[in-house]
Amino acid sequence: MTEAQTTADLRDAFQRVRRQTTELAAPLAIEDYVVQSMPDARPAKWHVGHTSWYFEAFVLGREGAGPAPIRPEYQRVFGVSDAGIEIRHDRGVLSRPTVAEVYEYRRQVDEAMEELLEGEFPEDVRERVVLGLHHEQQHQERMLADLKHLFSRNPLHPAYREASVGPRVGAAPPLRFVSFGGGSVPVGHSGTGFAYDNERPRHERLVAPFQLGSRLITNGEYLEFMEEGGYRARSLWLADGWEARAAGGWEAPLHWVRQGDGFAEFSLAGLAPLAPAAPVVHVSAFEADAFARWREARLPTEFEWESAAADQPVAGRFLEDGQLQPQPAPAAAHRGASAPVQLFGDVWEWTASAYLPYPGFRPSGRFGQSSGRSMSNRMVLRGGSCLTPASHLRATYRHVLRPDARWQATGIRIARDG
Repeated sequence: MTEAQTTADLRDAFQRVRRQTTELAAPLAIEDYVVQSMPDARPAKWHVGHTSWYFEAFVLGREGAGPAPIRPEYQRVFGVSDAGIEIRHDRGVLSRPTVAEVYEYRRQVDEAMEELLEGEFPEDVRERVVLGLHHEQQHQERMLADLKHLFSRNPLHPAYREASVGPRVGAAPPLRFVSFGGGSVPVGHSGTGFAYDNERPRHERLVAPFQLGSRLITNGEYLEFMEEGGYRARSLWLADGWEARAAGGWEAPLHWVRQGDGFAEFSLAGLAPLAPAAPVVHVSAFEADAFARWREARLPTEFEWESAAADQPVAGRFLEDGQLQPQPAPAAAHRGASAPVQLFGDVWEWTASAYLPYPGFRPSGRFGQSSGRSMSNRMVLRGGSCLTPASHLRATYRHVLRPDARWQATGIRIARDG
């Protein structure tokens, strides 16, 4: 969402974000709402209910000052509390509340919120609403990734919705390396506008000269890695990565489907021929690292990535474009652009950086949204994806996943020492 400068802006942003969630759920059948395809995924019904529960719990019911809870029992289903039942891995068994009941709950929350936003309210309420809208945008992306994983498990390869663009054809521009001088570079959010606590405080990092790939790695390039035995070459893999590859039976990116001597790729539009020029997506950090070693390169650090992206506009292929699938590098890459392309959108880019606090980090613990709890066994990704709302992103945004995660829209950009 864009920064809300006035009460009217905030009300408009609330309506827009809430409407976006229901529009994303519109193609679903009732059966699609309930199923949980793996422990990391959540049923669509839960996303719809949880994002409503947030506003009821932390805005309408703030510190006992708001109205009585609309459905207090929903805390145990959609909430995050030590008092709730731990159902993280079993949300798919909850057939009740029904989808209709969840949408009625959402309607009641929206009605109460719009009444609140029509009047005067303190600054801390504005802060909670803005945080809640960014929180909901995160869930919009997660819901699509979860649905893609769910539909991929179906042998009929159903489509979430038809593709809004034609076949992704053409050749990828040559991969070049763009040089950066490094030095002492500012990292982190400057303190103006919205940011999560893990983006602060802004500080200086010493970055050696480096080179960054001019575009994302493509399906065609990743296929070469596979054909040259990349999944069998233990020397290319980190020790934990080799174990994850074996345990998961990895032979290709998630959602690649072998057809004859080649591959098709499952997308939210169903199964389609693999597009060689499109960015490879649904690879783990371990696979990205192994590919980089095969190319005699490495993954960039998050600080290299941020210093390269700091002066670039947040422009690319995002959720709002409706494509829902990474697209080939834009024409600028063919013309030898001086800056890397595809820094934002298309796929989240794995970095070589573990998810750690910045110097002086103080977890805010704001309304169940503290980032500090995840600062263990996670890697940082940057840039957003084709499933990310554009207004949710900025150059300092730090996305985090376990290094073996593959179900979100994750891809590769390589780097070298300068």
